[in-house]
Amino acid sequence: MDLAQKKCSACAQGIAPLKGAALQTLYKQLPPGWKIVDEHHLERDYTFKNFKEALAFVNRVGAIAEEEGHHPDIFLAWGKVKITLYTHKIGGLSESDFILAAKCNV
Repeated sequence: MDLAQKKCSACAQGIAPLKGAALQTLYKQLPPGWKIVDEHHLERDYTFKNFKEALAFVNRVGAIAEEEGHHPDIFLAWGKVKITLYTHKIGGLSESDFILAAKCNV
C-alpha cells in the first residue's frame, strides 16, 4: 500500500526507532526531496513564490497532522517552509513519520 494511503499510528514508549535497512525501505517510497538525517529524523525544504503560498502550505500540512495525530516541526519564512519529522516519544523515526512525509506531498 502507498504510504500516503496509510494512517499514522501511535508508538508506545520503549519501541525502538527504525534503523538501517528498515529506514531505507521506507525512504525509497517517499517522493523526491526528503532526506534522512543521522537515522534520526526526516527533513525537507519547500520553496514558494511568496509568504501567502508558504503559509497556505503550512496550514494544509497542519490540518493533515491534526487528522493523523502526528505532528511535524514546521519552520515558516517568506517563500520557504522546512518540515522536520521524527517520533518524539521514541527519539527517532517510525513508520508514521514516513506516512506523514508522503501525505505532505499529496
